[in-house]
Amino acid sequence: MNRPASERTLDTREAAQQAARFREVFDRLKKEIHKVFVGHDDLVESVLAVLLSDGHVLLEGVPGLGKTLLARTLAGALQLQFSRIQFTPDLMPADIVGTMVLHEKEGGGHELRFSEGPLVANFILADEINRATPKTQSALLEAMQERQISVSRRTLRLPEPFIVIATQNPIEQEGTYPLPEAQLDRFLVKLLVGYPTERDYHDILERTTGTATPTIEPVSSGEEILAMRRIVRSVAVSEQVSGYAIRLVMATQPGSPHAPAAVNNAVALGSSPRGAQGLLLMGKVRALLGGRYAVSCQDIRDVALPVLRHRILLSFEGQSERVNPDDLVRAAIGSVSELTG
Repeated sequence: MNRPASERTLDTREAAQQAARFREVFDRLKKEIHKVFVGHDDLVESVLAVLLSDGHVLLEGVPGLGKTLLARTLAGALQLQFSRIQFTPDLMPADIVGTMVLHEKEGGGHELRFSEGPLVANFILADEINRATPKTQSALLEAMQERQISVSRRTLRLPEPFIVIATQNPIEQEGTYPLPEAQLDRFLVKLLVGYPTERDYHDILERTTGTATPTIEPVSSGEEILAMRRIVRSVAVSEQVSGYAIRLVMATQPGSPHAPAAVNNAVALGSSPRGAQGLLLMGKVRALLGGRYAVSCQDIRDVALPVLRHRILLSFEGQSERVNPDDLVRAAIGSVSELTG
């Protein structure tokens, strides 16, 4: 009996072809982004990995570092329906989801029709998401998890592929609201956007203060992105590697047999099972970019920080001591062995 394509094992030649095709699409998108977005190679690669893993990404950094520019540039490189939502304190859920509007019929009388909000698109840029109240932030939850929106008794499936790239300023700044833990968990990764290097500053000024204006052309389509996501899903993961990812996630949970002392002392809640899913998906992309069709434990370690840093809720002790979640993830990595037992 023939097995479905998603379940059958690829031979070595076919696996190599799939990995090569994936890298070609990845490099094509990366090259187009760097026409406008300067530097931050690791950041660009991580955002592309999330896109091709069927996830959502949260970008955090102070204003002016190019978070919005990166998202807009990626959207310009894709033939997808794009929506930019500027989050503000007075933004309401109906402003992004849509609402029922009363229309006058041609023959007389009135009827209610659903008017779609900007959330009904393929590519959503949620700009400064932590400027809005938690009520509006939570309106994204159903869309991010279920890929649908509900208004009154109407449920509308969102187009595929669907991705949310949200930007936020550090929560220490005034006029911002920390994202609810349930919403943070829906982001596959949280990426920290740092300052450019001195060399990057020169390139930024040259591109933004001169007469030449770089333009972005669409170099990929929704169909191709969906095909790349299928390739990611088909990458093999051994029981040893999946077990390592599970133990690493458990090491972020205080009181678990794998948690180090630093986690037990500073963490109130550790990562959920979504963290393990994120480790495997991002690890699969790392494997493909390395020309491999099987995930290694090193791939899991390489993606652990962006996948797990936002899934750790500090305890009172951790907050009072200003413990950095990244340090706790590193402690978890150091406490977990690749081998079981």
